[in-house]
Amino acid sequence: MTVAPNLPGIRVLLKRKRSDMDCCAAIAIDRAQCSGCGLCVAVCPYGVFALGEDGLPRHDGRACFLCDHCRAVCPAGAIAIEGHASRLGLQTVAESERGCLPRPALAEELVALMRQRRSCRSYRPEPLPLAILEDLVRIGTTAPSGTNCQGWSFIILPERADLLHFGSLCADFFRRLNTLAASPPLRLWSRLFYGDALGRYHRNHRQSVAEALEQWDRDGRDLLFHGAAAAILVAARRDSSCPGEDAMLATANIILSAEAMGLGSCLIGFATEAIRHSPKIRASLQLPGGEDVHAVIALGYPAIRFARPAARRKVSPRVVRLAVEQRLG
Repeated sequence: MTVAPNLPGIRVLLKRKRSDMDCCAAIAIDRAQCSGCGLCVAVCPYGVFALGEDGLPRHDGRACFLCDHCRAVCPAGAIAIEGHASRLGLQTVAESERGCLPRPALAEELVALMRQRRSCRSYRPEPLPLAILEDLVRIGTTAPSGTNCQGWSFIILPERADLLHFGSLCADFFRRLNTLAASPPLRLWSRLFYGDALGRYHRNHRQSVAEALEQWDRDGRDLLFHGAAAAILVAARRDSSCPGEDAMLATANIILSAEAMGLGSCLIGFATEAIRHSPKIRASLQLPGGEDVHAVIALGYPAIRFARPAARRKVSPRVVRLAVEQRLG
C-alpha cells in the first residue's frame, strides 16, 4: 500500500533506511538457481536490483523496505529474505505456496463472503480455541501497510472471563463519563474549548449508555460484547507511516476470515473509545505508550444465521476526469 505518510512516519522511514544499509545482506540471491529472467529488476519499487555483466541480478547495496516482491515473483525460487517466513504458520487452516490466479468464480465467492458478513450480536456460549484466534491474527498480518512498516500489534482476550473483566473496566469508564456529561458547566467548558465533545456524547449516547449500564449491573446483561466468547484488539505504533489505516486493513482481513471460518464478529467502538481515554484500561492491557488500539473485534460462534446477504444503500461515485478538465481549461 502506498499512501502519504504522516510526519512521524517519515522520520521513522528515514531512520529505517539508514539502518537497513547494513542489512542488505538480508536479501540473498542463489546465483546457481537464478535464470537471469530479470523479473526482480522489473518488479522492485525502489530499483535496488540491476542485471550484472553476467546477466544475473545484483542488489546494489541501497536500502529497501523489504516488500518481498522480488522473492515472490522469482520463478526459480532463487531469492530469500532473512527473517521473512514464506508461510504464516497457521494451525487451523491449510496453507499453500501456490498463487491464486484471478478468475470470475473467485471474485463471485469473495463478493458473496463480503455481503454475507454482518455484525454479530448474538453468540453461542462455546469458547473459541486459542489456535483459531492466533490464526486470525496471523491472517491479519497479510494486509498491506504504509511503506511496508507492518507497525501493527495484536492483543488476544481468549476467554469469556477475560472479556467480562475488560467489560467491567469499560463500564467504570463510562460511568465516570456519564457523570461528567451530566454537568452543564462541564458541557459548556467542552463546547468552548474542546469542540463540544462532551455535549455531543451527552446528546447522542449518554442515555443509552446509562440504560446499558443499568442492565449490566442489575441483570448481568452484556450489551457491549453481546455475549461474545473472545476478542482481538488491533493496535498500531503511532510512529508508523499511517497507523490507523494499517490497523483497519488488518481488521478487515480478520473479520472476513472469521466469517469464512463460520465465526461471528462485531467491531466494538465504545470499547475502543474507552481504551483511548482511560490510562487504567491501557495499563490493564499492557499497552505500550507508543501504541494505540484502533479496533476491538468481538468474536464467537453465532447463534443466528441469516438467510440473505446484507442490503446496502445505493452509491453514486463521482467520476472526475482531471485530464479532460485540464485540456478544456
